[in-house]
Parts: sequence; C-alpha cells; structure tokens
Amino acid sequence: MMLTDFKRDPYLRLLRPLVEAYLAFYRVSSRQIEFMGVTASQFDVIVELGDVDGMTCAELSKETLITKGTLTGVLDRLESKGIVQRQGVGGDRRAILVCLTNEGQQLYKHVFPTHADFLRPYFKNALSQEEVRIMTKYLLRLRDSFEPVASGKEKTSWNNIRD
Repeated sequence: MMLTDFKRDPYLRLLRPLVEAYLAFYRVSSRQIEFMGVTASQFDVIVELGDVDGMTCAELSKETLITKGTLTGVLDRLESKGIVQRQGVGGDRRAILVCLTNEGQQLYKHVFPTHADFLRPYFKNALSQEEVRIMTKYLLRLRDSFEPVASGKEKTSWNNIRD
C-alpha cells in the first residue's frame, strides 16, 4: 500500500489555506459579533429569524450552523433576554415556532447591517465580484461533496481515503 504524499497532493494542499481562511474569518467575525453583545450562535439565529414570521426549531436547525443539541440552549438564552419567543404550532404538539420579539427585531435591524458593513471590506479588498461568484460556486460544490458522508449515506473508511 502506497501512502499519499500529502505535501504534493494538489487536493490536500488546499486544506491548510481553506482552514486558515476559515479561522481568520471566524476570529475577526466572532470578535465583532460579541462586541455587539451576542454570541456567534445567537447572531446566526437572530439573522435567520429576521424579517420572517418565525421558523420551527427543525427549520432553524437546518438553516443555521448550530447543531440540534446546541440550538435549545441558544434559544433558552435568547428567550431569557427577551429576544425570541417560542409558541406551539396548532395541530402538532411536537412543533415549536420561534419568532423574534419586537426587541429581537430591533436587534436584528442593528446587528445584521452592522456586521455586513464590517465584513464587506475584507471581501471587497481581496476579491472582485466575479471572483466572489466563482469562489462561491466552488465552495458550495466542495461543501456538497461532503454531504453524503456527513449524512451517513456513504460509508468512508480511512483505507478508502489512503488508497
């Protein structure tokens, strides 16, 4: 069995810059979000709920970057701050609709544009609009290539990866 030369493999050489770009983005983005008084997870929920009539917990779980197990705690903290409210969905005792309160809607109207304006120069100074379009296409394609593994529909072993 021959091991892959990780330093020369063009696909694996993408890993470090991809992870470094994500970590750099996350550090800068998270600091700015926390400066506005919310966590990154809370911000994610607020942004998804902004300008909509509410979402079920299942929809929020699908649309945010938060795991199902973490979402309940995030919602608990947002509810205790008066930013979201939860209510039952008629006819389905298991479904819970989550909505921003008036205070939550005001927070959304402040934090989302503030954060977008803060981040825009990082992208605008580094990439043209055409490069952003192309990069978005490729990043989504790369993300989607992992979906069968992430969903458990495809079994991958380390032996398959090394071969």
